Amino acid sequence: MGKLETTLPPAYLITPMLVLQTDRYTEGIVFDSVGNLYFSQTKAGTITVMAPDGQVRIWAKVAGANGHKIDSQGTHIVAAENSVVQLNADGQVIKVIREFDGKPLLYPNDITVDPQGGFYFTDSGDRKSENPTGCVYYVDAVGHISQVATGIAFANGLVVMPIEGRLFVAESWRNRILVYDVLSPRKLGSQRVFAELPVKQGNQIDNQPDGICLDKMGNLYVAHYGMRQVVVLNKNGQLIRRYNSGNLTTSNCAFSNENSNYLFVTGGIETEDGAGGIFRLNLSTGEL
Repeated sequence: MGKLETTLPPAYLITPMLVLQTDRYTEGIVFDSVGNLYFSQTKAGTITVMAPDGQVRIWAKVAGANGHKIDSQGTHIVAAENSVVQLNADGQVIKVIREFDGKPLLYPNDITVDPQGGFYFTDSGDRKSENPTGCVYYVDAVGHISQVATGIAFANGLVVMPIEGRLFVAESWRNRILVYDVLSPRKLGSQRVFAELPVKQGNQIDNQPDGICLDKMGNLYVAHYGMRQVVVLNKNGQLIRRYNSGNLTTSNCAFSNENSNYLFVTGGIETEDGAGGIFRLNLSTGEL
C-alpha cells in the first residue's frame, strides 16, 4: 500500500456527523475564501449560505440550482435550469449562458474552475441512454464557450487537476469515472476510463457517481449516489477507501480547506418528508 493511501484514516474510524438538516435534498456544496458554506436545493431553486458561526440564510434564488463553484475572482458559477449562471459575491446575477452554437443547453450539472480564469461544466444531456448526449464545455476568461467532450452517458461531476493536466468526469449511467488529458484549456485528449466503481448490494438502491473533488494529495473523492458512500480513488484509479457518507442518496462533496481535513457531503436523509442534509467527515483523525 502506497504512502498516499496510508495517510487516509481507515473507513471504520470515520463516522459522518450531521451538520445541518434541511427541508429538501441538497447539492452543489462549495466554500468561499472566508469559510462560508454554500449549498443548492435544486427543486426549491435556492442557494443557501451557512456562515462559520452557524447562521443560515437564503443567499440567492436560481431556478434548478445544482453544481456550484467559486473562481479566483470571487465569482460564483452555478449549473442551473437549462443554463449556467454567474453571480457576484452578493448573489446578484451578472451573466447567464443558455446556448452553444445556437442550440440550447439541456441539463447543466456541475462546474470546475481552472487556473487560466475559465471553467468547465457538464451538460448531462437527454435521458436516452442508448444514445448518450452528455458533454463537457469550456468557458474562457472572456466568455468564449467551446464544446470539449461528447458522448458521455449522463455527464455529472467533474474536476480539473491542473498540475498533472487532467480532467475527471463522472459518467453516472455507466458507473465510472472518465479522464481526459488537458492539451489546452479548449482542447482535451481522447476519453479514457479512469475507474469502474463498485455496484450496489443489499440495501443500496443505485450506483451512480455524482459530484467529485480532489484532496491535497491528488486522491479523487466520488459522491456515490444510492450507495451511502464516498469512494476514494488514488492517482492510478485504484479504489482505496469507501467512507460512509451519512446518507443513501449522496450527491456532492467538498473540502472546507486546503489541508483536506474535513470533507463535507450533501444529499438526502431517509425521512418521509424528503429532507436533505449536510454531513461532515473528519479525515484528519476520524473524530467528530
